[in-house]
This record gives sequence, C-alpha cells and structure tokens, in this order.
Amino acid sequence: MGAELEKLVRRGWRVLHSIPLAGDVDIDHVLMGPGGVFCVNTKCHRGASVWVGDDSVRIGGQSYPYVRKSRAEARRASAALTSACGFPVEVQQVLAFVAVAELKVVPSLRDVRVLKERDIAVFKHLKTGWRPDKVELVYKAARDRRTWVPS
Repeated sequence: MGAELEKLVRRGWRVLHSIPLAGDVDIDHVLMGPGGVFCVNTKCHRGASVWVGDDSVRIGGQSYPYVRKSRAEARRASAALTSACGFPVEVQQVLAFVAVAELKVVPSLRDVRVLKERDIAVFKHLKTGWRPDKVELVYKAARDRRTWVPS
C-alpha cells in the first residue's frame, strides 16, 4: 500500500507512513494533497472474500471492527492536525484492503471509502481546492511527532 500511495507524490500529494500514537497504536498512512487529507487504514487478508457493512467487516465468518476504527483514527487525526495547524483540518477515512479476492461494500456506507490497493490511483484525480501551500502546512504539522503524541 505504501508503494501505491508514494506514486501520488508526483501529483502534488504528500504521504506519511506508520504514525505512532499514544496507547501503542498507529495510523497506517496519512495522505495529504489537492483532494484533502485522508487516513488510510490498511488490512491484508490474502485471497479472502471481504464484506464491508456500515460498522464492521466480515471475513470468513468473523467480524472485525475495521470500519469503526477507521472513523476513530480519522477523528483523532483531524483533532491533532487542527490543533497543530490552527485551522480546521477535516480528515476523511479510507479502509484499504490488500491482496483480497473479493470486496463487497454495502451501498449505505458513505462516510468511509473502501477500496483495494490498486484503486488508490483514483486519488490522483481528486481536487478540493487545497493549494500547495496549505498541503505543505498540514504536511509539516503531520511530520512533527508532537502533533500526534503530545508531551
């Protein structure tokens, strides 16, 4: 997933990987660019059939809280980046699956983008009016460890 995200850099995007948070957890990837800011929660279930509902994911008869955790990560990132930047930074959530055989998403799930790793390329076409200077401000704040784990 990291390699796919890095391909967006030449299109004006910035990406950070494995951002440590308090509580021995991390954010897999934060993508910042002309289309906004996104937390990318990556899950690898090689060859699996994945069903994504409004609040959970089912794989092989087991339920996983990936959707709820993706929302929580994005809220946490938004609060941290807003505080560090001094202006509102909305962070959208992405749940990205790697190496799955099949991915089904309920149509009612609208607030979390769910995709396969090869679908990351869709971000290169996103535009929300974020100027390069604003992207750089957010990127600078995101690179500062104190943004994520305040002392």
